[in-house]
Amino acid sequence: MPFDHVGFNVRNFLRSRDFYVQALAPLDIGILHERDDWAAFGEDGHVLLWIGEPAGPGGRIHVAFAARDRAAVRAFHAAALEAGGRDNGGPGLRPGYGQDYYAAYVIDPDGHNIEAVCRRAET
Repeated sequence: MPFDHVGFNVRNFLRSRDFYVQALAPLDIGILHERDDWAAFGEDGHVLLWIGEPAGPGGRIHVAFAARDRAAVRAFHAAALEAGGRDNGGPGLRPGYGQDYYAAYVIDPDGHNIEAVCRRAET
């Protein structure tokens, strides 16, 4: 499965945002969504990278794997919990991220947020 998107914390949001705006412009990747302490970069409406300044302890990463279908998202979540991961959001639609955004999240043994996502409607 390919990566769907990656996210990580930064120490100085404004400095990092400005860096990525300039560095990613030649790749036609720009800011798609932004708030006071985070920004999501991508192209053609698809987020590829997000950065943010955490309110609490930083250093953790977020990796989202693209799943072939919703059943694979559910299987990922079950397998990750069985392997010792902690639930960080069970399988389900996340309409705030997109109409067909179906995802599940787990915290791995090192505290990283790992996601499986399917962006296709259920058939």
